[in-house]
Parts: sequence; structure tokens; C-alpha cells
Amino acid sequence: MKAAAYLGHGRLETVTLDAEPPGPGELQIAVAYCGLCGTDLHIAHGDMDARVRTPLVFGHETSGTVAAIGAGVQGWSIGDPLTVMPLIWDGTCAACLAGHQHICQNLVFVGIDSPGGLQQRWNVPSSIAVPLPPGLDLRIAALVEPVAVAVHDVRRSELQIGDRAVVLGGGPIGVLIATVAREAGADVLVAEVDATRRGRIAALGFRVVDPGSEDLDRLVERWTGGVGADVVFEVSGAAAAARSTTALAKVRGTIVVVAIHAAPREIDLQRVFWRELRLLGTRVYQRSDFDRAVELLMAGPIPAEALISAVVPLAETASAIEELSAGRAMKILVDVAGEARA
Repeated sequence: MKAAAYLGHGRLETVTLDAEPPGPGELQIAVAYCGLCGTDLHIAHGDMDARVRTPLVFGHETSGTVAAIGAGVQGWSIGDPLTVMPLIWDGTCAACLAGHQHICQNLVFVGIDSPGGLQQRWNVPSSIAVPLPPGLDLRIAALVEPVAVAVHDVRRSELQIGDRAVVLGGGPIGVLIATVAREAGADVLVAEVDATRRGRIAALGFRVVDPGSEDLDRLVERWTGGVGADVVFEVSGAAAAARSTTALAKVRGTIVVVAIHAAPREIDLQRVFWRELRLLGTRVYQRSDFDRAVELLMAGPIPAEALISAVVPLAETASAIEELSAGRAMKILVDVAGEARA
């Protein structure tokens, strides 16, 4: 079978691997599509060499069908459509025992800490497989994982109908957060520095501004009648955006940190104190977030077609990484099945 592997030191190659049968408790997935995200870029650029073991087949935004069933697995049939919630927890640490398995202290993130979905046959524990409704296009279903991220972020914020939300960063996750927040009844403003992305976001019906050319503090003040935003989502990962969050939030407003910041950031703790702001971290998702993501993709409010910039064959994974790194695309899917489908 074919796979895309990271070999270390910024090197990617398409390789041929033997397809092993699924072990006890495992499903073998015939992977259809795998989306590429920011984490995959970090892996491909060598930024995570201290963490990953090479060669690594990466990728975790997947869709496919059941190709084989390991011993002891029940409730699945060959050909069933599915996706994967790529988290394996130990069930014994303090976080797991408190009911927070998704942020297990010894969490294995599949596609980073273990082999991922950029391979034509992929064996995974049946416990992390998520069934898909038969009517959901597998190309669209590859977006379930990032939509689940957005669902989790909005749920953590406790956003209410009629709230005003500011999303800092208009990449794929920012757009998905804006969409999920709007579906939940919020009025949403997106701040994005890239003109091309601003055009795409505006076409989706969102209020969008360039924080580099407008005074975002004053704009939000006017937009909210001097009150401030109920919720601010920091999705960009930029230091300037992190600094701006406390000035945008209302008294007892909520700041949700979505982006992975590579370094400590400056934040106005006096403003946090003065306005009794809530500062929340969000990491990955829970199973209920996956289920809701599937519902949203089936129901139609997620702009899947607008988010998918391209679908490329497995052999062009490295080129797709370059496109994403240059900011020329929103979401690129890898057609993993490719030759096998043909």
C-alpha cells in the first residue's frame, strides 16, 4: 500500500508499506481522504522532531470505510463509513479519573504520537472509530475532526443566543468557530490580516475586518455599543492578537485560547482583574463534539465546499504542505485511496 511518511529533518516521501491485518480489538480502515492541518505543517517542517518518532505516517483528519475487522470487535460491518477521533488515553491518570479523558496526562494523539491516516490501509483501535451516516460524502466527512474542534471551543465558551463573539484569525478553524458560533445564535465578527481570506470569509456572510488597518478595540466598542464582546476566540497564534483579547472582552466576558502559542505571550492581567474576565484554554475535543460535528455537516450550515481549496493525490502531499505553508489555501484534502479507488 502507499503512504505519505515524514522521515525527519523536514523530509516527506511517498512510500510503499506492507498492509498488516488488524489485531484484536482493531478495525482496518480503507482511508478515503485525509485533511492537512497546522499540526501537520509543524511535523513536516521539522518543528516536532523532538516529539515524533520517524518514519511517521501522519495525518488525523480522516474518512474512510471498514476494510477488515479484528478479533473481538463487534458492531461493525465491512464497508461501514467511519472517521476517527484520534485520541488514546490511559484511563488511570488524575485527568482521566476526573472525567477529562480527552486531556489525559499521558495522551497519545494518533497521527503524531502513533501512525496516522495518510496510508491506504490503517489499523486503529475500534474504540476511537466514529460511525458516519451513509448519506455523508466521505470527502466532506474528512472535515469532522476540525469541525469537532470548533464545536468544543464554542461549547467551552458557554456562548449564548444573542451574544457577540469576536474570532481573531480567519483560517479554517477560525471560520469553523465563527460558523458554529453563528449556528448557536451569536453575532460574529472575524478579524483576519490576509486579504484573500477576508474575501472568502465575507462571502460566507460574516462581518470581517483587517486588524492591521483598523483600530479593532474601537471597532468592537462601536459594534457592541460600548459594552465589549461576550466571547473572544484567539485562533491566530499571534502575539498581537493575544495582547488584544482583554481589551475586546466585556465585563465578565470570556476569552478562549484556541491557538497553540509557540512561546509565552504578554496579556493584560490587570484588565483580567478589573473586568473579572474568564480566560479559558481549549484542547482537542470529546466524543459528544464529534457527534455534533457529524450532525452539523449533515445538516448543512458548515461551508465545507468553501473551505476545501483542493483535493490532491497522495503523491502530492509535500506540494500540498507547501501550498498551505505559503497561505495560498484554506483546507487541502489528500485523496488517499487514489489508485486503489481507480
